Amino acid sequence: MAKYSSKINKIRTFALSLIFIGFIVMYGGVFFRNSPIIMTIFMILGLLCIVASTVVYFWIGMLSTKTIQVKCPSCGKATKILGRVDMCMHCNEPLTLDKNLEGKEFDEKYNRNKGNNI
Repeated sequence: MAKYSSKINKIRTFALSLIFIGFIVMYGGVFFRNSPIIMTIFMILGLLCIVASTVVYFWIGMLSTKTIQVKCPSCGKATKILGRVDMCMHCNEPLTLDKNLEGKEFDEKYNRNKGNNI
């Protein structure tokens, strides 16, 4: 069985990983101290990863303000839903606002825009 988590948390985890990747790439540039051009390329690539992380954090923040906030029936805490199906951010309970999907097994494929999902 696949491990699911909320889409907002997945995107935030991706943005955090971009920061760490950027630091690692920049640190890799230190090994090329004798070649300033290669070191500069590593530093710029690392900086671009960190800037990309900032853009992703900003994007998910803006997206998060437009999502539907619901109360989870399992844990009772407020959580946000992106798409037709999502997981509770606190207890990983499958959630949906689509009446056609209630009672069905959770599958992230329901969020795709193809007509054969139901």
